[in-house]
Amino acid sequence: MQIVLATHNRGKMEEMAQILDHLSVELLTLDAFPIIGDIPETGSTLKENAFIKAETVHQITGLPALADDTGLEVDALNGAPGVYSARYAGENATFEDNCNKMLSELDGLPMEERTARFRTVIAFVTGDQNEWTEGKVEGAILDHKEGDGGFGFDSIFYYPPLKKTFASLEKEEKNSVSHRGKALRNFSVILEKWIKNNVRQT
Repeated sequence: MQIVLATHNRGKMEEMAQILDHLSVELLTLDAFPIIGDIPETGSTLKENAFIKAETVHQITGLPALADDTGLEVDALNGAPGVYSARYAGENATFEDNCNKMLSELDGLPMEERTARFRTVIAFVTGDQNEWTEGKVEGAILDHKEGDGGFGFDSIFYYPPLKKTFASLEKEEKNSVSHRGKALRNFSVILEKWIKNNVRQT
């Protein structure tokens, strides 16, 4: 049973595959479908964008597709960058560009006013079933970068319970507390039921 992970982001692929590796499915990535380029994220919410990606990949491949959309919501910026997180510093921005812009925007702000959260929505499209789940994690934005792991804003997102940035956590440690980890664990319950139903029908 095959499912396509609708992302070109290798960091996301690894996180998603690791969390779902206990399920009896073969996870494919978009590397297996070179015809699929970057999918425009034209939605106004994380949920809309996740479904746009999953539906596009399902239509092209004919296979069940799993997509996520993740946003960083910073309270001092009225919830920005949100759905624009990946392109916060511009359409072709790198992770470093986005982090540098965030540090600049919050320059001089005290730690207690730098509260933020990561939010992830997972969308699953099979052709006759659409499902979605959500996960979020609260934290704060540091005034400097810490850690060499992760991607996106991980090097400046501080997670108070562990007193580290996401970029300073081991992969398993991050997956156990992260927004994407929570959303995927919620989704794995749905996926297990879907697998059982499809095995019965085959």
